[in-house]
Amino acid sequence: MTIKTLTISAVTALALTATGAFAAGDAGHIEDVDFSFEGPFGAFDQNQLQRGLQVYTEVCAGCHGLQYVPIRTLADEGGPHLPEDQVRAYAAQNFEVFDAELDDFRPAKETDNFPANTAAGAPDLSLMAKARAGFHGPYGTGINQFVKGMGGAEYIAAILTGYTGEEKTEAGVTLYENTAFPGGWISMAPPLDDGLVEFADGHANDTHHLAEDVSAFLMWTAEPKMMARKQAGLTGVIFLVLLSVLLYLTNKRIWKPIKYASKG
Repeated sequence: MTIKTLTISAVTALALTATGAFAAGDAGHIEDVDFSFEGPFGAFDQNQLQRGLQVYTEVCAGCHGLQYVPIRTLADEGGPHLPEDQVRAYAAQNFEVFDAELDDFRPAKETDNFPANTAAGAPDLSLMAKARAGFHGPYGTGINQFVKGMGGAEYIAAILTGYTGEEKTEAGVTLYENTAFPGGWISMAPPLDDGLVEFADGHANDTHHLAEDVSAFLMWTAEPKMMARKQAGLTGVIFLVLLSVLLYLTNKRIWKPIKYASKG
């Protein structure tokens, strides 16, 4: 099979995938959000992560856990970067963990992970943003994620703001219409409302801002080393570019005498 044939096949497959997604209409509508951490030079906004942590603690933690996230990482640079004494106080005031040595529950410490929460049967949010980071945009082509940076954080924000106010009951379960959720109906009631969380810095606390803040925080919980990875990648690219230039110049110098000798 020739390269031309492979190219035509790939383009055709992409077109069919996109057409199928349009026809199905089940992917949900995802809006692009200009998050600070997107792009090769993007970085997490420390203040936004702190606000997102507050939204998670006051709203989401009642049903969802973060069992794969160490509480101590809240003090890490590049993350919420809370002072260590605040991290200790936050852990003790907000969570309890089961201690096998005590055979009882005790206040959480900064060395513990966020506890799991299975009481409501809701999914753990530790990897939610990462699991959705590879979603293929609204129409299944992957182009929106590549060009606009649309991924897990956008998906979460869209879910949180996608409620229409319509409800229905099926098999005794109340479902809520949501324009972002696949299929259009979700069993989770709208968790956010304007003014639900008050920020000490007076930042906007309408539903859209709350959704973006907690989505950014959940993206950090899923990719806490994102900034280090980007820096390593950028360093690698610069190194490869310099190496390529040096190899090119070395090649020209080595072959220069032979080139002129052949002309003579």
